[in-house]
Amino acid sequence: MQDYKVCTSCVMDTTDPLISFDDQGICHYCNELAVKYNAGKNLSVSQIENDLKNAATLIKKRQGGGKFDCVLGLSGGVDSSYVAHLVVEKMGLSPLIVHFDNGWNSAISEQNIKNIVKCLRLDITTCKLNWDEFKDLQKAFLSASVMDIEMITDNIIYGAAVQIAKQHKIKCIVSGVNFATESGLPSAWRWEKIDAKNIRAIHRRFGKRSISSLPLYGCWQLLFDRFFNGIYHFYPLNLIRYNKTEAMLFLKKRFDWNYYGGKHYESIFTKFYQAYILPTKFGIDKRRAHLSSLLRNQEITREAALAECDKPAYDLLTLEQDKDYIANKLGFSRDEFQAIMDLPPKHHHHYPSEVRFITNLTKLSRFMKIKQNAFA
Repeated sequence: MQDYKVCTSCVMDTTDPLISFDDQGICHYCNELAVKYNAGKNLSVSQIENDLKNAATLIKKRQGGGKFDCVLGLSGGVDSSYVAHLVVEKMGLSPLIVHFDNGWNSAISEQNIKNIVKCLRLDITTCKLNWDEFKDLQKAFLSASVMDIEMITDNIIYGAAVQIAKQHKIKCIVSGVNFATESGLPSAWRWEKIDAKNIRAIHRRFGKRSISSLPLYGCWQLLFDRFFNGIYHFYPLNLIRYNKTEAMLFLKKRFDWNYYGGKHYESIFTKFYQAYILPTKFGIDKRRAHLSSLLRNQEITREAALAECDKPAYDLLTLEQDKDYIANKLGFSRDEFQAIMDLPPKHHHHYPSEVRFITNLTKLSRFMKIKQNAFA
């Protein structure tokens, strides 16, 4: 085990077991991502406008008519909210908005969605999960003691978006995933979201009921939908000089949008997971990765990022309130939930998985240049 060390350029540290540093103490994330960040800074206004126009033309051509040009998942968070503005007001596309309700959305995010949909006069459909089934799946993951509990939400969001796209005969799914503010998340801090085999295996071991209504999505389905149904993803934030701070100011002014306090904290459970479960049980503070991305994007200083990392992720009163709320909503007593927190962590590899196939597929797609900067 290496001695504790913090990158001299960002705030990533040796809590990531796979991190490495050069002679100047700069981590491999900063070194490997520098070229892409520099390229993004050099985009001109005319180039951005031209790229967005060309992307819109391509999307409309691929769609070939109809009421909607694309599907857009809207969480009420910064990224997806700004994408709604881009797609409608800058690209002239007509999206079908999908609101994903897994029972954990915050009141702030719900209001943000309402404001944007009303202001842009958009059609919206809500994907409301069967709460008893989703709760059983979350409880199974907690009982399995694996790290990436949120992979189930990410997987189901993906599957639900594809399901709705096929129902409406839409080819393009638009996403707020972006390089500028989301790059450099350690592989040791996450699991492959598309690993439906791992999800089902964990539920078979620890689940109590059927989860047949949940739209779980695996890599074989992805391949079939991509190459036989022609469904693809578009990431418009990768075509612009995306700045999260500036985006938040714009959203506030344009849509009376409000911030919810942290990366992905538009979900009550995600906040609890990232700010309490991960650091307490797994020794992972995802703020370091999120702040490092903002630092590389020149939105904050290193001093400010370090100061933020030194702050508690939760104030004690709110933490105790959230513990009670989440344990009760999931059907645990506080003692039962604490017993789960006290279980030793287990790796996702402990349960059946198709991660090796997914990894090889990703390498192949990069080799064949299937995945481009903005389209996949």
